[in-house]
Amino acid sequence: MNEDLKQQVIDYSLKLNSTNLSPLRSGNLSVRAKIDDDEGFYITPSGIKYEKLKLTDIVFMSLKTEYDYLKIANSGLNPSSEWRFHQDIYRKKPEAKAIVHTHSAHATAISTHRKSIPPFHYMIALMGGDDIKCADYATFGTKELSQNILKALEKRKACLMANHGQIAFAESLSKAFELAQEVENICHQYFLAIKLGEPKNLTFAEMQKILEKVKGYKRG
Repeated sequence: MNEDLKQQVIDYSLKLNSTNLSPLRSGNLSVRAKIDDDEGFYITPSGIKYEKLKLTDIVFMSLKTEYDYLKIANSGLNPSSEWRFHQDIYRKKPEAKAIVHTHSAHATAISTHRKSIPPFHYMIALMGGDDIKCADYATFGTKELSQNILKALEKRKACLMANHGQIAFAESLSKAFELAQEVENICHQYFLAIKLGEPKNLTFAEMQKILEKVKGYKRG
């Protein structure tokens, strides 16, 4: 079972590159896992090209352990430098079974303006709210960034990260990856829309109706 989860991490890491959702070594992803009685997650390693990943490169991190960079260096682990927000999301959101973080082009471009995506399109509801929040900026890998992300993810499954990129979670790695693709697509559409000026946004009342409808929205 655990080898299957590790292979999923590798397969979707390769898809980050092949779909250009996150080129080269950028981005990272994880999936919730359990070893014996230890709840945790498998996460992509730091500094290894996705095309070179092996099962032994995929790192398990516990939700019980309070890691710091020195402990990680001394332990021989080599997780993504962004492991902290993965751990905190899994701790705070039991519904999160997988997390995908990317530096996709349009989401990253919009994140540099540190603005949320307003309800210009009803598909924003797939992310869980009536807008897509942008987490405040903080240095990558820090507790501050992790806290900012959790705030932006309140009642939501995805958000932008200021001057950084985007992050999405779901009940499986395939669905988290698809949600990250949806975020990038929405950001691309918004990027095009604002070239013509500020788009007309859907009303709060309309978005509440849509949020109710998407609760039963299933994709094949």
